[in-house]
Amino acid sequence: MGHIHHAVYGWLTPAVSYAVACIGSLLALRSTRWALLTRGRTKRNWLTFASFSLGLGIWSMHFIAMLGFTVSGVEIRYDVPLTALSLLVAVAVVGAGIFTIGYSRRPLGAVLVGGVFTGLGVAAMHYLGMAAMRLPGSLSYTPVTVGASVAIAVLAATAALWAALNIQGTLAVAGAAPVMGVAVCAMHYTGMAAVSVHLDPGEGSAASGMVALEFIFPLAVGLGTYVFASALAFAVAPSKTARRPPVLTGRAAPLRR
Repeated sequence: MGHIHHAVYGWLTPAVSYAVACIGSLLALRSTRWALLTRGRTKRNWLTFASFSLGLGIWSMHFIAMLGFTVSGVEIRYDVPLTALSLLVAVAVVGAGIFTIGYSRRPLGAVLVGGVFTGLGVAAMHYLGMAAMRLPGSLSYTPVTVGASVAIAVLAATAALWAALNIQGTLAVAGAAPVMGVAVCAMHYTGMAAVSVHLDPGEGSAASGMVALEFIFPLAVGLGTYVFASALAFAVAPSKTARRPPVLTGRAAPLRR
């Protein structure tokens, strides 16, 4: 059995991954609130922006944390298509939950259904990302701990959707985002606690895939571009006093017979 290090760089990767989770949560909360104040294409755009923000934030948190994951004596590589698929899964399932509360007429039911679906999807993203690991050996998981990580994912997703629907104001969102960041990180590290690595020297070294450090540059460029785009989006965001537009404005149009 290989000796596992979850944070080979000390507190650097946990701290950076937590910060990224908080930023993604903050963007998603504000975007969803603004979506609820608008209609039509503008509403869809804000919900889409919220979906990408939270999905990308959760996936980036997972991958940055994995930069600190090592197994003594072996090189870990990652299958690129599976890693990319885990990102798409994260955005898709989070988007399903956010669009559910964005358009549902029954907020409580939407939060519960969307929270379960999104939580299961986030857990699927995590374990799909783990399945992308390539090393000379195999991974096994403790079922009870895996179950706990899935439960945390569902609770975290439900809390995130509830917060997106109910929390208003910049200060309230700024206070909720770090709490959501803790929940996302708790799910990840609980899932990682379930992992055991069984090395098989007969398999030789892992030849396929990319090492984690090779993802840093595209990840940094992608996150930097997204933060810049977020700043532009915030510049055109609705004001604090914005309200849902009325169905009819001004003088009613005459009826045509």
